[in-house]
Amino acid sequence: ALLNLMPKKIQTENQFARLIGATPLQIEFSLIRMSEHQTKNTAADHMENFYRPFAEVEATGEKFDGLVITGAPIEHLPFAEVTYWDELTRVFDWTQTHVHSTFGVCWGGMAMINYFHGVPKHILDAKAFGCVRHQNLAPASPYLRGFSDDMVMPVSRWTEMRRDEVEAAGLRVLIDSPETGPALVEDPGHRALYIFNHLEYDSGTLKEEYDRDVEAGKPINVPANYYPDDDPTKTPQNRWRSHAHLLYGNWINEIY
Repeated sequence: ALLNLMPKKIQTENQFARLIGATPLQIEFSLIRMSEHQTKNTAADHMENFYRPFAEVEATGEKFDGLVITGAPIEHLPFAEVTYWDELTRVFDWTQTHVHSTFGVCWGGMAMINYFHGVPKHILDAKAFGCVRHQNLAPASPYLRGFSDDMVMPVSRWTEMRRDEVEAAGLRVLIDSPETGPALVEDPGHRALYIFNHLEYDSGTLKEEYDRDVEAGKPINVPANYYPDDDPTKTPQNRWRSHAHLLYGNWINEIY
C-alpha cells in the first residue's frame, strides 16, 4: 500500500508504482489517504476513484505485506501541529499489527522515527537541495545488495535528522552523507526502513521544484550537482535511477 501525503498525488503514485512494480512479483498496489484531509492539488474524482481513506482500511482489518508512507510539504511544522497527526500516529501503531514492513520516506520517515524513538528533526538554515554524494555504511545489508560504496541521491528538504541522535536511539544508519546526514536508517524492532531523501524522484522532479520556486519569487539555490555545469538551461542528468530500483527491489525481496 502507499499512504500518499504528497500534494502531487498522481506524480508520486507513478514514481513508487514504477519502482515497486519492476520486480518479477505481481504486486497488488493499494492507495490510501488520510481520512479527513482534503487535497487541493489532485482532482476529487481521482481521489474518489483510486484512494481509500485510512479509517476505511483500518475498519476492514486488512493486512499488507508492505506500506510506503510518503513525505509531505509540512516539515516546518512541529509534528504535533500537523492537522492529521493524531490519525497518522494511529497509522504508525496499526503498522505494527497489520503491515509486515513499512518504508517511511522523507518527512514520513522523520515522523515515524520521531514517534517511535523520540528522535527530533532539526530545521536547516538553507534548504538541502540537489544531488548529494552518499556513503554506503552497510554493504552486507540485504537492503543494499548490489549498491556501490558511494552513490548520488536527490535531496530536497528543510530539515535533517542527526546521525548521533539516530544511533543513540539504537538504530542503524545504512547510508550517510557528511553533507546532509543520514539518508537510510533501519529499525528492525518496528520492521521499518526510513529514507530521508528521494531516490523515487523522476529525472525532472528537482527541476520542477526549482522552476516553481523561481516563478513564485522564493529564495532558492540552483540544485547542486544536478544540471551539467550547474547550468539550469541544460537538461538534468539522472544518476540515481539504478540505486532506486535496487533499493526498492531489495526491499520487496526481503518482504517475500
